[in-house]
Formats: sequence, structure tokens, C-alpha cells
Amino acid sequence: MTSMDDQTTLCGFGNQLSSEALPGALPTGRNSPQRCPYGLYAEQISGTAFTAPRADNRRSWLYRIRPAAMHGPFEPLSHTGLVSDFTSVPASPNQLRWGPLPLPADEQPTDFVDGLVTMAGNGSADAQSGCAIHLYAANRSMIARYFYDADGELLLVPQQGRLRLHTEFGLLEIGPQEIALIPRGVRCRIELPDGAARGYVCENFGSPLRLPDLGPIGANGLAQPRDFFAPHAAYEDLEGDFQLVAKFMGRLWQARIDHSPLDVVAWHGNHVPMRYDLRRFNTIGSISFDHPDPSIFTVLQSVSDTPGVDALDFVIFPPRILAMRDTFRPPWFHRNVASEFMGLIHGQYDAKAAGFVPGGASLHNCMSGHGPDADTFQKASHADTTQPQLITDTMAFMFETRCVLRPTAFALQTPLLQGDYAQCWRGLKKHFDPDCP
Repeated sequence: MTSMDDQTTLCGFGNQLSSEALPGALPTGRNSPQRCPYGLYAEQISGTAFTAPRADNRRSWLYRIRPAAMHGPFEPLSHTGLVSDFTSVPASPNQLRWGPLPLPADEQPTDFVDGLVTMAGNGSADAQSGCAIHLYAANRSMIARYFYDADGELLLVPQQGRLRLHTEFGLLEIGPQEIALIPRGVRCRIELPDGAARGYVCENFGSPLRLPDLGPIGANGLAQPRDFFAPHAAYEDLEGDFQLVAKFMGRLWQARIDHSPLDVVAWHGNHVPMRYDLRRFNTIGSISFDHPDPSIFTVLQSVSDTPGVDALDFVIFPPRILAMRDTFRPPWFHRNVASEFMGLIHGQYDAKAAGFVPGGASLHNCMSGHGPDADTFQKASHADTTQPQLITDTMAFMFETRCVLRPTAFALQTPLLQGDYAQCWRGLKKHFDPDCP
């Protein structure tokens, strides 16, 4: 048996990589030779425009047993949980918070695709701009079923249970406090090694996620390219009656296919799946005074057409040491032009004493005030800041967008919505005294 690290390769994030499951399967010198080794077919998958600058261009060459075009015609596949029109429900400025999505009952076998439900989003796949945020809760591996998303790349954030991702490029496995990126169009089959799984998905319609530039931070800090791993080539040479599910223009489609589409024997390029352990994030913070902006916790960004303004950021709040003095250390009260969808993977979030639990979520839209609850404010206001504070047993994250995140009808009507969320600020007292500087 091999370990998961034996089945992955150092990715370097965005660098050109290559892998082969059989010796000599990867052609040398030419991407598309007249005859490929082992009788394979050459096929390119492009995740960006052909003319994108070299540094931004995403594409991979696949050497496979059969071309991806070999399947039956697609027909619509009903799915009540997925939403693509984010304008059908009026967006609200209210602060919103939800409890965890319940796991399916044993008598209701539900795989990853069936277990998806859309919570919020903006933009559209048609415009190749914006994102959709989904939750998933599943209790069965995908059986004789494969899936790809033509609308955007998928950022998978498990909260409970591992995901074993069989992709065209090979095998990746992630668990809570790890993430995976599945590029646009890459086919996969998802197994649940622990029998049940729950988590979050960000579907990015815009430019592919990338590592942010570090600027004055210098060469080190935040997420490092060396900590991203891509799979080794591994192919399935299977024939049978399978289902290929595609997400295209906001809807699911299904087609019959008589073989496994995960039949890639070798590949090279940079449009590849990746996994990353959030615990390897090198957190940056103040060691003197004041509270830096949460942008210092950015793991990945999707850049927009406006320099310096991202369309989407993936930000985490990991274990860290707070050392700044004479400073209110938790996240302060704030209002942003950006909209924030938060989730909690593990432990407790340091700005909320209760109510925000692992598997839950919150949404604070453009210019909606939010911040620490009354108990957290009281405790932090009187803390001894001459001593460093070690924050442990936590891993929270945020999908932050420059456009308003519009909650779906499900998100606004589900019993998981906490109607008393705003009460957490009601206990904040008036301390103002004009006679007491």
C-alpha cells in the first residue's frame, strides 16, 4: 500500500507539471505526435483563453485511452438543490447565520452530487464572472457515476469526513482542514472513505484561483507553492454502463458512457487538480500594535479586471499568536464594500462566543455591520495585552467577493437559518461618558 503523498507530486502551483502511469507514455518533444505511445489519444484541455499571457495561461495535455468526446447525448438531469439564477430572490442587508446541514439518513443514499445545495452566489457562468457557494452533505460514494463542471472551478472545503477524488489526472484525498481545487471541466468521481461527509464548495466562474502576490511581505509567508500537491497519473480502463454528469450553464445534464472517463495514462500542463493542507499556512500578523486587515490571511485569489480588486478571495483564520499590545485583538466591528460568506471547519471562531458552530455558515453582505458578540467584546476589552494570546483549536474560513452575495430561497427559508442571530449584539452596552476621557 502506498501513502497519499506517494500518490501525489509537488505542484508548485501554476508551474508546468507532468506525470505518467506507464513508462514512456508521455510523448517527448511534441504535444500531439502522429502516433502516441501505447496507442493513446492526445487531447488538450484549456482552462483559459488560448491567447492568455503565458504567466496566466492554464492548459494541460492528456494522453488517454479514448477521447473525451465518446459518450451518448446529454439530457437534462433534475436537481432541486442547485440554483443558478441569483436574482430571483431579493437580497437582504440583514446579517444571516445558519446551523450545519444535517447528514442524510441511512435510508436515503446520497452521493456528493445529489448532496449539493446552493446557499448564495453572484454573477453567472454565462458571463464567466462571480461565484456560487454550496454546501454538501452525503453518505454514499459515487457509484458508476462521473461528474464535471463546465461552469467553473470547484474549491472543496471538507468539514466532516474525507473525500477521495478520483480525477482524470489521478487520485487526491482530502479531509477536514485540507482543501482541493478541481479545475473547470476536469472529470472526477468522489468516494467517501468515512461513510459520510459534509462541507463547503465555492464554484468560481471567474479567472482561475491563484496565489496572491506577497508585496512587502517578501518571498515567504502565507501559502507557499511547495505545499500544493497534484496527483500522479493513474488510469481506469473500465467498460460498462456509466453515467456522466455535467454542470453546464447552471443546470445538470446526464449522458450514458460505456467506459470510465478517467482513462488518462499520462499528462503534462498546469490545468491540474491540487490539494493543500490549511495547517501549512504561514500566518502573518502584527507584533506591535493595531489589527491588520483580514487580507493577510488570503490563501487564494481570483483576480478581476480591476487591478488590486479581486473578484473572489479565499481567506482562513487558523491557529495563531496575537501579540499586539493596547489593541482590541479579535476582529473589530466593521462594514465592508466586500461581502463575506464564512464557515467554520473546526473548533471555535475567536470573534463569536456561541452560535457559530462547525459546519455552520454566516453571510455579511456589502456594508452590513458585524463584528464580535457582546461576550467576546467584554472579554477582549479587559484582556491583559502585555501577554501574548495563543489561539488554538480553530479553523474558520471566508469566501469574500467584491459583489453582493445573493442568498437563495433555500438559504432564507431553511430551518437552519438562525432567526436570533442579531441578538448576539443586543448585549453591547453604552459606555460613553463625556466627562470621562
